[in-house]
Amino acid sequence: MSDTIRAEVIRLGLIGDNIAKSQSPRLHRLAGAQNGRRAVYDQLVPAEMGMDFDAVFAHAAQAGYRGVNVTYPYKERAAAKVTVDDPLVRAIGAVNTVVFDAGGPQGFNTDYSGFIAAYRRVRGDAPPGPVLMIGAGGVGKAVAFGLVALGLTEIRIADRDLPKAQALSQALAAARPGLVTSTGTDAAALAPGASGIINCTPVGMAGYDGTPLPRDAMAGGAWVFDAVYTPVETRFLQDAGAEGLQVISGYELFFGQGVDAWRIFTGLPLDEARMRRELAEGKDVA
Repeated sequence: MSDTIRAEVIRLGLIGDNIAKSQSPRLHRLAGAQNGRRAVYDQLVPAEMGMDFDAVFAHAAQAGYRGVNVTYPYKERAAAKVTVDDPLVRAIGAVNTVVFDAGGPQGFNTDYSGFIAAYRRVRGDAPPGPVLMIGAGGVGKAVAFGLVALGLTEIRIADRDLPKAQALSQALAAARPGLVTSTGTDAAALAPGASGIINCTPVGMAGYDGTPLPRDAMAGGAWVFDAVYTPVETRFLQDAGAEGLQVISGYELFFGQGVDAWRIFTGLPLDEARMRRELAEGKDVA
């Protein structure tokens, strides 16, 4: 275990935009407390710091941080700045967890593992069926490869940036030969016949009001997932629940990716049931 982890204070951070309501700082502070350590988890917003992403990343690497999480819209940019040992994460092309080691920054993707855990917690071994995924950015890439691991056979990818959707479609097809893929810019046009409907855009989160798909386009679906978790009950999920779809909350992805990130950062144990309870109770550490 590194000297950073043996030290009393474990310094971590989150690089992203619009992260004021993130629950990640509290999760990691509570994780530290479980282990008798003080975990400091800073919110690093490039615009507020008067820096671009590259400068904030360099600052974190030089300022004694054990590691950082990376969120919207920087996950793909982070992937270009780290060493990624896992070939699957290299294929995803986005990282949300970075550890600063003596040999340089190491990149991981706990959105991928967190989504798989969230899906299985709610749907068990049920196959995904045909999936409409809205958003082909960093979290979309991780979720899409998670779907492949869950037995995905067909995916429709909607993104305003069509070349981005097409590039992800090609990467998925290479990873899973025989996968049926289609792409477009209009999510509603791709929705008919989809069993799973997924939002991997920031639409619906605090500061980005609205929904990425009209309620009537959800008719006939079986399940829905929203990567947004602030708020937990987005309009997208409310509409889906009203249409009778099985709901997988973005909170489950948040929890799973956070637990996995803590393990990567520190190697220290975590009582997940206790963590869920303390987060639900609003507990925090001074």
